[in-house]
Amino acid sequence: MQVVTTDSTVAVVGAGMMGTGIAETAARAGLEVTLYEPDPLPLEHSRERLAGSFERAVSRGRLTEESAAAATARVRWTTDLEDLAAATIVIEAVKEDVDVKRDVFARLDRIVGPDALLLSNTSSIPIAELAAATGRPDRVAGLHFFSPVPVMSLVEIVVALETAESTVARLESLATVLGKHAVRTKDRSGFIVNFLLVPYLMAAVRMVEEGFATREDIDEGMKQGCGHPMGPLTLADMIGLDVLYAIGVSLQSEFQKPEYAPPPLLKRMVAAGRLGRKSGRGFYEYASSAAPVAG
Repeated sequence: MQVVTTDSTVAVVGAGMMGTGIAETAARAGLEVTLYEPDPLPLEHSRERLAGSFERAVSRGRLTEESAAAATARVRWTTDLEDLAAATIVIEAVKEDVDVKRDVFARLDRIVGPDALLLSNTSSIPIAELAAATGRPDRVAGLHFFSPVPVMSLVEIVVALETAESTVARLESLATVLGKHAVRTKDRSGFIVNFLLVPYLMAAVRMVEEGFATREDIDEGMKQGCGHPMGPLTLADMIGLDVLYAIGVSLQSEFQKPEYAPPPLLKRMVAAGRLGRKSGRGFYEYASSAAPVAG
């Protein structure tokens, strides 16, 4: 595949579900990808996740075996952050914690070349806070993907106060290469999608907490009544309840509006390790196929 971009070397920091999905998408688009995690075990899980995704794509006729093998060969896994030095695009996809992310950005700023872009896949943390940890705020922006990354077509380009127009142009070109539809948004917590989505999801959690309706009826109500492909509680489980909680805290902190505040039930579910699909249990329980079953 011919790649129409000058940014053909991508690095991803964080080999969880989102990071692996971003790496897969870039590799399928013909880009060389280096995927970093400090510990080997998450990298092994990432390899397994990527192999499983390609196997499913081949079985469904979406990829040939040759294309899947070629894309796999374009991904390199590493536990050494210095291996990212040659990347022209670096996408951070670590936990939704501003201190962790700022540390990553500060370290990357010392490692990669002066023209490299440093991007965050954050769902809600202001990009300006991350850019301030670097000496290149004009080349820092948000590039927010949606899960599952290889399937979801949208990406939000988050433009901070110091983000250069040339940086935005490079990101729009990259989005095209990745086969994504890009939308621009100002740098405020939640950006476009989560600013609108999170109050809806929090309202559904409150309905469960208050015994207003069953989880099934809440989900079916929105599916059958509004034509949504899945209900809010199933969607919350797919996003990850820990991620949803962190987004709600960030939005509440920035806007001080009660509709963003995570309900106590959500906090306690996260504390109990009920994180949704990725942990096997959230509002629903999940078999290995990740299909919801009665809990």
